[in-house]
Amino acid sequence: MKQSKAGRIILEVVMFILSLAFLYPLVLTIINSFKSFKEVMTDVIALPQSLSFENYAYVWKFINYPRLFMNNAIITLLGLVGIILIASIAAYKLARTKSRASLIIYFICIMPMLIPFQSIMLTVLQMAKDFNLSDSTWGLGLLYWGFGAPLALFIYHGFVKGIPKEIDESATIDGASGFRLFFSVIFPLLKSVTTTIIIIDVMWIWNDFLLPLLMVNGSPATKTLTLAAYTFVGQYTSDWQYAMTAMVMAVLPSIIVFIFLQKYIVKGVVAGAVKG
Repeated sequence: MKQSKAGRIILEVVMFILSLAFLYPLVLTIINSFKSFKEVMTDVIALPQSLSFENYAYVWKFINYPRLFMNNAIITLLGLVGIILIASIAAYKLARTKSRASLIIYFICIMPMLIPFQSIMLTVLQMAKDFNLSDSTWGLGLLYWGFGAPLALFIYHGFVKGIPKEIDESATIDGASGFRLFFSVIFPLLKSVTTTIIIIDVMWIWNDFLLPLLMVNGSPATKTLTLAAYTFVGQYTSDWQYAMTAMVMAVLPSIIVFIFLQKYIVKGVVAGAVKG
């Protein structure tokens, strides 16, 4: 009993130290967002001499924060809706179809998770230009469908396999079939796992840097918040205080979403794994 308690205390101490290590860069970013350029260059670790929001006021106006926030919201919402619809419907169909062909299609659909984005980014960029999707927030949102659907399908597939087929049969007897069966009966049962996918994809899409850099960096009107933070970092001079401020303002909305919904992440993933 004493050994078990001692082991738990040691584990908690180790987890606390690891948490501090992960939070340290974020804390430094927040601290330096309140400093002047001179203070940042003098001592990065030190606290600001005075608590001033001048950096935030300047960045808000300079990058046109409301416009870029709207760009992020459009891209994230469009990508999220497409990923959830495509992945959930495909997962339901593949899980309910018991055949070798269905299994092969399932593995083909989730295999893109193993392909590094850097190896195909030039091809994706050229394809986007061919279909007139580049330099467009809507086009960028559509691209996230292909990159986000494999993982979402994988999570949904394991969850759907745990839903009894008798539910489908009962709904069919009552007159439901096709999309009505899915959206009225099955999809409400996917609430917990859908919440998990929403959190994961919001954190990913909202804070993504590389794909927006390739797709919408050509025009100030289509930039995202993370790209706006990058504009303060130049080849010869860098306004680090503004870059830190812009980064805090960029990631804050996704952090708020995570804080309010983070309890559903483990719950949804574990439910999908156990039922799968």
